[in-house]
Amino acid sequence: MNLLCRLFPVVSRSWLAMPELPSHTVSGYLASVRTKNTLARYRTRQQPKDQEIRSSFGARQERVSILRDPGVVTVGKLTREKLCELLVQSVVYMKGPLVAINKPQGLSIAGKQEEVTLLSLLYELRESLGLSHELHVVKAAPKESSGLVLLSGCHTTTKHMEEFYARCRKTPMPVATYWAVTVGVPDPPEGEIKMALKVERIGDTDLVVPVMDPSKGSLERREVKKTETRYEVLDVADGCALVQLQPMSIFQAQILVHATLKFCPVLGDHIYSARVGKLLGEDIYVPVDIALPQAQLLEDKILRRMLFTQQQMHRMPLHLHLHQLLMPCDSAGQDLHLLTAPPPPFFLRTIQLLGLDTTKVQQDRTKDIPLFRTAAKKPSY
Repeated sequence: MNLLCRLFPVVSRSWLAMPELPSHTVSGYLASVRTKNTLARYRTRQQPKDQEIRSSFGARQERVSILRDPGVVTVGKLTREKLCELLVQSVVYMKGPLVAINKPQGLSIAGKQEEVTLLSLLYELRESLGLSHELHVVKAAPKESSGLVLLSGCHTTTKHMEEFYARCRKTPMPVATYWAVTVGVPDPPEGEIKMALKVERIGDTDLVVPVMDPSKGSLERREVKKTETRYEVLDVADGCALVQLQPMSIFQAQILVHATLKFCPVLGDHIYSARVGKLLGEDIYVPVDIALPQAQLLEDKILRRMLFTQQQMHRMPLHLHLHQLLMPCDSAGQDLHLLTAPPPPFFLRTIQLLGLDTTKVQQDRTKDIPLFRTAAKKPSY
């Protein structure tokens, strides 16, 4: 107490002797004795009581996570009627026997008899759209992804489509373009990921694993398949990236596994992201037999940007969207059409929260996508 009493005269004399300073400098001295009527220097500009940010899409949004604004569609909580209504509202193309919808993340194409799947909803969807022919699936985004589903009501048209896609795989020419938000930035920013893959039972789960040197026999027996994905980084911000991906082959979870091989798992990947770790600040690939499925782990700076906690990460949706699909307009496949489906609202909101350039997903990038470029060389492994 005596020490404090001796210090107070010194402090008071220092204030009295302090020269006249500009108001913004004085506020710096007074920061430590701020009262409820004192504004901090960074708040001298008038601000609304409820802190808001203005999104680049023109609407005001509060500082809340994507779980609250704009929210994430939970397919399992929707009735068949609500889900069918959502699919009708998501139609992006309808001409002749063909229908294209922009499906929500989490809706599987097929499944067990008791599950609500796209196949189980096709009859109600046909009735709601006023179509007379039975619909069947031609191409579709997988369950975990959002994006395009191409349906056909004519078996002849479907056959022409399947023949066209088979020719594209042999050429090879990409027909599908995905967008993904990745945790990490692929290096180099543009390239190809080539790796043989197989499905392996690990614990109680069937998982896709890379095969470094597949034997000729395993390839002939189709136990292993050579796969390839082309990618291009569209934008980067604070350790995350918006990436465009074009699978040149078809394999279960191909894009997710390929992304881990570049040390850049897709945001919301709770199956394969554990294969990417860090040791002394360097990226490492964790062995597949110990990198079991778990809620994705994120650095604190990314969690803060996403307004998430690690305890909420099991609710983070997969940020992988089938954005564009090449489609033939005639049986010969000479006249082509590019179907496009915009990313879901939560995907766009994530891009904004991470500081990625939202114009990348708003502008038409058709001219930048090598969908019409035929490659003479087949991939080498």
